[in-house]
Amino acid sequence: MKSSRAIVLLSGGMDSCVCAALAARDHDAAALHISYGQRTEDRERRSFSGICDRLGIDLRLIVRNEALRAIGGSALTDPEIAVPEAHAIGKDVPVTYVPFRNAHFLSVAVSWAEVLGAEKIYIGAVEQDSSGYPDCRPAYYDAFNRVIAAGTKAGGIEVVTPLIHLRKAEIVKLGLELKAPLDLTWSCYSSEDRACGVCDSCVLRLRAFAEAGVPDPIPYVELARPA
Repeated sequence: MKSSRAIVLLSGGMDSCVCAALAARDHDAAALHISYGQRTEDRERRSFSGICDRLGIDLRLIVRNEALRAIGGSALTDPEIAVPEAHAIGKDVPVTYVPFRNAHFLSVAVSWAEVLGAEKIYIGAVEQDSSGYPDCRPAYYDAFNRVIAAGTKAGGIEVVTPLIHLRKAEIVKLGLELKAPLDLTWSCYSSEDRACGVCDSCVLRLRAFAEAGVPDPIPYVELARPA
């Protein structure tokens, strides 16, 4: 019996799946999934459930956030904004960024951690080989941990980001070592049956598997060639 409780924010994507495998290995893990009106929310929720089943995580919480869809401003939540192909994304923060999304997610996780007595909150934020979202930087999580220390009843809750300094290929290799169910994950921004293969998330994922020297186990409509 593992003595310490941890919550893992599990979107159903590759990075969060590897985080969940780490949390389940080292703690009594509880999984949190937040739907926010994103294009692929049904597919992501199925991945969440499948990953939890495979990793043996029984305590689960699914929450719906209505604010992010209502606010809009992102290609993931606004049907009027097209999801760009990876080659169309420049150096600026792309339109797939959901404004301050991770703060919404972490706030729910911290509230649940207080109720459960959890000491750790795992999140699969990645700075390298990523889309450049500002809420995936180490400084952001350092600041958020200070907010948690100041704003919780008992303190002692820490957000941990075990993947934040890893390259995507390293995350794939770590997932294979942990026997994380990468075959159940979903990363595509726009499709729910077969991944599109051309959005930023698909291209980063395909490149990672290619660099790791293993095939990506999920189906694709159009295979992008990793650059």
